[in-house]
Amino acid sequence: MTINTFKLEEYLAHHEFSAPHLLCCSDTESIGVSDLINMSSPADKDIWDNLCLGYTESKGMPALRQQIKDTLYPTLTANNVLCFAGAEEGIFCALQTICTAGDHVIVLTPCYQSLLEIPKHAGCTVTTVELREENDWRIDIDAIKAAVQPNTKCVVINFPHNPTGQVITQSELDALVRLCDHHGLWLFSDEVYRLLGQPSEPWAAPAATLYPKALSLGVMSKAYGLAGLRIGWIACQDAEVLSKIEKMKHYTSICNSAPAEVLSLIALKNSDQILARNNAITASNLALLDAFFDDHKDLFSWVRPQGGCVGFVKYNSAESVDDFCDRLVKQRGVLLMPASIYDVSTNHFRVGFGRKSMPEVLAEFKLFL
Repeated sequence: MTINTFKLEEYLAHHEFSAPHLLCCSDTESIGVSDLINMSSPADKDIWDNLCLGYTESKGMPALRQQIKDTLYPTLTANNVLCFAGAEEGIFCALQTICTAGDHVIVLTPCYQSLLEIPKHAGCTVTTVELREENDWRIDIDAIKAAVQPNTKCVVINFPHNPTGQVITQSELDALVRLCDHHGLWLFSDEVYRLLGQPSEPWAAPAATLYPKALSLGVMSKAYGLAGLRIGWIACQDAEVLSKIEKMKHYTSICNSAPAEVLSLIALKNSDQILARNNAITASNLALLDAFFDDHKDLFSWVRPQGGCVGFVKYNSAESVDDFCDRLVKQRGVLLMPASIYDVSTNHFRVGFGRKSMPEVLAEFKLFL
């Protein structure tokens, strides 16, 4: 089968490195290598200084997998973690392994396109369950239950949600796990923004710690702001399925970058410090956006994000949001992401608020308006 063009990545490839004012980015403000090295312990600094640039283990550096487990999945083991060259590879390898021709897959939308396209490419029938603005973009367990068919194999979710910034509560996740367990379904949970944001309730546990057939996707790119490392992972209690996914990885990256793995190890050992910094940036930027949208409430409205660093804003105009975004980037160099990139026909656009440049970018946006 041919696979559809990845609209989001094509859009960013065209604009991201030419538009001077980015207001749609899905990651947080990054830091330099020297800043990260300065956080390292003497032992980790010694690993870095004496690093050999050879091949690495396909599963990921043992110390890194142990640290991922210790930081995010304390009830699991290092053997329950498999590393990838970014989250995208994890999505590709896992869904290509779990989803086979003839299966039925349920995917919550709008979503990062590969969460939808990879099951289709594997020959599955896909039912989309749309998150709705009138429900504050919250998960609808009853709608998922209604979508289950006799050949349903997997449910795919993404919380904190891209592009709306909504989160899943512990009670909602527990209900979804019960539903999946009742039908024997796999649960693929994209959790790349987890621990970034200001949810009104405590963070729900990672799905992989709750259910043997759940896979939790994580990455250094989003909440940690270290996209250039290209290190992601999947956590799962099922060692057999992780082994099958690893065999798929043998046809993609094979193994990860050695320097990136060591830098990720250092970053995760300083997780609290990095997340505190990035949460402070997003909180400050949310306050700026609150004021901005209040000043222009005739044009814009949104359900305020609880997690992550993106939100979905409605453009209240007869003009199409695609034309609006095109005019904005051409006239003032400010880049937003129209809803059509997510195959959504409503007049929304994605805004990103993880970067320190927010005051300058909003100033340009105001001049345009």
